[in-house]
Amino acid sequence: MTAIRSLPRALVAVLAGNAIYFALLFSHLPDWLRHRPFALDAGLLLDFVICLAIFLALGRVRGIGVAPRPPS
Repeated sequence: MTAIRSLPRALVAVLAGNAIYFALLFSHLPDWLRHRPFALDAGLLLDFVICLAIFLALGRVRGIGVAPRPPS
């Protein structure tokens, strides 16, 4: 898969992941898991993991990266 073809999936994953992190989780997280602007911290890592999980899930839904089944 080329980078251009995966760009819409990446955009959706980042937007949805950030919406989940900042709108739903941020106020309920302990201070050490809250991302601070311009810092590399545990909150940034958590946000990345959420976005990555959505990106991989969207690939599964579309069948990208899934090995074809052998004919039976």
